Amino acid sequence: MVNDGIKFAVTRIHKLDGDGTTKAFCDLSILDSLVIKGLRVVEGKEGLFVSMPREVSRDGKWYNTVIPLKREIKDEIEKIVLEAYGG
Repeated sequence: MVNDGIKFAVTRIHKLDGDGTTKAFCDLSILDSLVIKGLRVVEGKEGLFVSMPREVSRDGKWYNTVIPLKREIKDEIEKIVLEAYGG
């Protein structure tokens, strides 16, 4: 998929069994040159969404380690990941 000349592709998806809210983990390639590991497909109150990779800090809070700066890019990533997931 291309957005503003940026090509995104899901390079790996691992679906999880069970009743938890996390339904899958995936890796996303950008321009066939960079891979973002650890995106999650999550079941929220309003359906499936994509959560960016995150880590816990010393204060015990979780912070995203990858942050799309444009809404269009975030939407494109979510679309591609959810299509790969099958939802």
